[in-house]
Amino acid sequence: MSETIYVVLAVFAGFFLGAFFFGGLWWTIKKGVSSAHPALFFIVSMIIRTGIILVGFYSVSCAHWERFLGCLIGFIIARIIVMRLTKLPVEKQKQSAKEPN
Repeated sequence: MSETIYVVLAVFAGFFLGAFFFGGLWWTIKKGVSSAHPALFFIVSMIIRTGIILVGFYSVSCAHWERFLGCLIGFIIARIIVMRLTKLPVEKQKQSAKEPN
């Protein structure tokens, strides 16, 4: 197979890794604030998510910088998409800003 196909597959893999990482981060924040031990919840989640991402990047890149870069680009694309999907509507942002703590 050509190296271009591997780079394209690396972009897709990076996208799925990013969706897992940032989707997991969103889920952690939603569930962690109501947890009995939020600090432990956040730390364990961070370690698991980061470990999976490191293993994923290492496996996908296979010591090729082109594949690593493709994976990173897919990861960043997933970050942008997850941020847009999980963003609060403007009305709720304004309402939560007005509420006293």
